Order: sequence, then C-alpha cells, then structure tokens
Amino acid sequence: MGARGCSISRSSATGSGLDNTTISRVFVQIADLLEIKGENPFRIRAYRTAAEVIANSAERLSGLDEPQLLRIPGIGKDLARKIQELAATGHLAYHQALLQEFPSSLIDILRLQGVGAKTVALLHTELGVRTLEDLEHAARGGRLRDLRGMGARKEELILKALDERRRREGRHLMAHVARSARGLIEYLQEIAPAVEFIPVGSLRRGCETCGDLDVLAVGGTGDLMDRFAQYGLVERVLVKGDTKSSVMLRGGLQADLRLVPQESRGAAMQYFTGSKLHNIVLRDRAMQRGLKLNEYGLYRVESGERIGGATEEEIYERLGLACVPPELRENRGEIEAAEAHALPRLVALEDLKGDLHAHTNVTDGRDDIEAMALGARAAGLSYLAITDHSQSLSMANGLDERRALEHAARIRALNGRVEGVTLLAGIECDIRPDGAMDLADDCLAQLDLVIASVHSAFNQDESQMTRRILRALECPFVDVLGHPTGRLILRREPYRVEMGKIIDAAARQGVALEINCQVDRLDLNDAHARLARERGANIVIATDAHAQAGFSALEWGALVARRAWLRPEDVLNTKPVEEFQKLLRRHR
Repeated sequence: MGARGCSISRSSATGSGLDNTTISRVFVQIADLLEIKGENPFRIRAYRTAAEVIANSAERLSGLDEPQLLRIPGIGKDLARKIQELAATGHLAYHQALLQEFPSSLIDILRLQGVGAKTVALLHTELGVRTLEDLEHAARGGRLRDLRGMGARKEELILKALDERRRREGRHLMAHVARSARGLIEYLQEIAPAVEFIPVGSLRRGCETCGDLDVLAVGGTGDLMDRFAQYGLVERVLVKGDTKSSVMLRGGLQADLRLVPQESRGAAMQYFTGSKLHNIVLRDRAMQRGLKLNEYGLYRVESGERIGGATEEEIYERLGLACVPPELRENRGEIEAAEAHALPRLVALEDLKGDLHAHTNVTDGRDDIEAMALGARAAGLSYLAITDHSQSLSMANGLDERRALEHAARIRALNGRVEGVTLLAGIECDIRPDGAMDLADDCLAQLDLVIASVHSAFNQDESQMTRRILRALECPFVDVLGHPTGRLILRREPYRVEMGKIIDAAARQGVALEINCQVDRLDLNDAHARLARERGANIVIATDAHAQAGFSALEWGALVARRAWLRPEDVLNTKPVEEFQKLLRRHR
C-alpha cells in the first residue's frame, strides 16, 4: 500500500473495468436492501459473506468462468452467475429489481449509528422517509416519537447520529482507498510501464480514513492525463490539465494524478505526503537555514541553487534530520527525534509471527480450523489462536462452557496437522454489562488464551463502561482486551470509557491491549496505542479474521502500530510462540 521508511514500492492488484471492489459493493447493497425488506437472515448473510470474499480476493473475479468461481469458498452457483452477469453487463437484474422496491438512499439511513433495518423499513412505510434529509426533517419536526417502538429518546439519538455523519462526510476507509489505488495504478502501469506511480497523502501516512487519493506519476508525460480520464471506474472528470487531473471514481472517491519530473521525485513525495503541520515545520526549518523547500526541490534562497529533491532522504539530510517514516509525519515529536537521530525502528508487517484473534465456522466464521491454519501459514505466520465467540453472542452461535472445552480439544487435536503453524485454543469471551465474564473461571482457566470483548450495552455512561471493563480485567484468566473502544470507523462512535484508567489497569495486571486489524475497527487507534506503550501496557496486533482471506488485514493493524511509534519489542506477537506464551497474563 505505502512506503516503509522513506521509500515506496510499486503496487499491483485489480486493473481496469469492473473490479472486485465494485462487485463487492453491489453485493453489500443487495444484503442491505434484503435486510430492510426483512428477508431470511441466512440469505442476507450469504451476500455479506460473498461480498467480503470478493473484496479480499487477490484474483480478478470478472475474468473467471463459472467453474473457477465455484472453487472460491462462499461462492455458490447462484452467486457465481450473478458475478458473471455483473461482469458481462455492468448491471445485475436482481439488484435493479430491489432498487425498484427500495431507494438506495435508504442504505445511508441504515448506516446511521443505532438505526437498524426494522427501523428503516418503519420510517419508509409509515412516514415515507427516503433520504437522510427526509429523516432529519421528520425528526426535527417531532414525528418519529409517535411511531411504535420509537419515542423521544430514539428521536434524539437519531438526530445525534445525523450530526455525527455530517462530521464524517467525505471520508473513506484507508483499506478501501488503498484498494482503489492498487487498481488505478495497475491500469496506469500497463499503459506506461516505465513510469513510477506513487500513492501519497494521508494514504501513504497510514491514516485510518482518507479524503481523497493522490498519486504521483514520476517521469510521466501529458498523454497520461487522457488515459487517466478513461479509466473504467471514473464516473466524471473534475479537472483535466497538462500536469494534474482530478476525477471522481465510483463510490465517491476523488483521485488526483500529478506528473512529476524525475529530479523532483523526493521533494514531491515529501510535499504531497504531508501532513500539513509536518510540512510547515520543515519549511520553517529550511527558512532558518537560508533555504526554500517546495514540491520541486530544496533551494538556496540567495543563489537559487538547487541542493536537493531527487530523494526524500537528501531533503531530510540537508535539513539536519534523519529521514522520518511517512507514518510519523504528524508533528507529534518526530522532528525532534529526527534531529537527535532517535527515531525508533518501527514494527513492520514482516515482524509479526502470530495472530491471536480468529474465528471458525463453529461460530460466525466461514472456514474450519484446518483451513484457518493454512490461511495463517500462507500469510507467513507461525502460530494462530482460534478464538471463537462465547455464549452471549447467540446470533454468532456462541459457545457455552461445554462446547468451548470440546472446541478447545478439537483445536489441540489438530495441532501439528498444518506444518509450521502452532494452534492455540482460545476464546473471545463477552464482557457482560455488569463486567462479569460470559464463561466460568474454571472453563477459561483451561484455555491457552482468552480475549475479553464488549459486544453489547454500548450506551452505558462513561463511569458504568469504565467499571465494567475494569472488573473484566480483574479476571485472572483474561489475557487480551479485544477492540477496546468498540468503535466502527465512519459508522459507530467509540463507547464512552476512560481509556487512561483502562490502560493503567491493563499495564498493572499484565493484560495486553489489542490493535484490531478489521478495516473499520483499527481499535486501539494510534493515539491510544502510543499512550499504552508509554504507560507500559502490552500490545498485540490481531486480525479478528473470520475467513482465510482475513489474515491480509494484518497490514492495517501494522500501520496503526507504526503511527503509534511502536517498535517490534513493544508488540507481543512479534515473539516466537514459546516466548509469547510465557508473556501472557496467565503465566505471570
């Protein structure tokens, strides 16, 4: 996706035409519309499963025939034919028929925090609500509170959710922007193989959301602008110039392409990567030395002599600094560390040796134990904790004490079946609203690893939620606190909790805090992860994978850790399995 240190590798993935992201988006929309319609939950889940499989597939599905599609887990005959129909025509009759019943704008309402499918259907049928604007007008007019199951409190929460959505508008998940970048760059690379295409901006810095996609074309010529505008996923051209063009891609993502001469490669990478605050400090530093820094290079003010710009390294070096990794360029102490040559060696994806949070088809996953072990090995991992859900999550077929221990026995019996991967028998145990664990201590004590997570009662006030989690951390068999703030980026705000108290308790009791790699979680965020490191808490990076393809999400968790200034030694699962197990809370 981006660079490590001050260099960047070329990306590759899907090319032009109907890519996996577009097909996946159609399937997600079908699932949403079926949910609003009140269809069979298993049918809805099938579309959601297929959407995730498609989005994470390394192979471009629009080029596969039916037998090839049927070999993909989660894709049956009906879904395979729908993929082929989409690939051949760009449309899907079934999808269009659903859109005749329900406007797609209802999906925006479904995305609001605290608004479920039944509520959306009720609003649509009873009040004729079709858009977010309709909903806000009805809520501000006091018309929601009289609907069955609503009330004044629900009306107030919907207005709050609308305000929160406005604040998030125009942002896109980092992983989705990275996927768009890979597709666009592969398309452009086929046209101009000698040109180097580099994604910059917030994507290169590893920010959890991005406003747009910025790509540099180093050594490119003006004819690239025409071909850029002709990319198959372009909805409309916003601006087309000789050296810069902007387009709107499907899904509402703006993409900008800039031509950069080879001699300005480093200066342009530095300038357009940002952040704004980091760049201001660098420009001020240049001015103090009688220099001028811009996107073309580094110059002496008096003579106009150009003294740097081909590489980022020489820009930083001539300003008396070590080269700052892109993920740290936020004006949060990196300039001072670079001046003292005290920047940390940041953890990298390649440092991770195990994954500690994965689900199988025993609960809500899609693959069995052995398949997940194979997926972990393919991702370069040497150990994997299977952590299916506990009983409170009944919708996920959660495990009670008896089933949890039977499942653990099966995991241990399969250990060694997949060469090179050690399996750990764990569980993701719910933290009940009162802070009690969802399974008995004598059950948890017999497992290799226990993740404690909140999956319910998100609306508790700050003191209640803090007490709840602190009580869970007191359980001597809790090893990891999973997705500690419960947020879903661009969809659900974190629950209210005093994270300082949680971090201090975790550090004191030896409970590791999870950086959950799911693209819409990334929880802990970078600020909390950095605070955890500073206060001595252990940290793990874990995927929460529900299928083999889910292990690829380690990339996003590693980026969060890098933005948090974490070193390999700050992350428990960079250790070999024997050393890792000794560091768990239960073995203190």
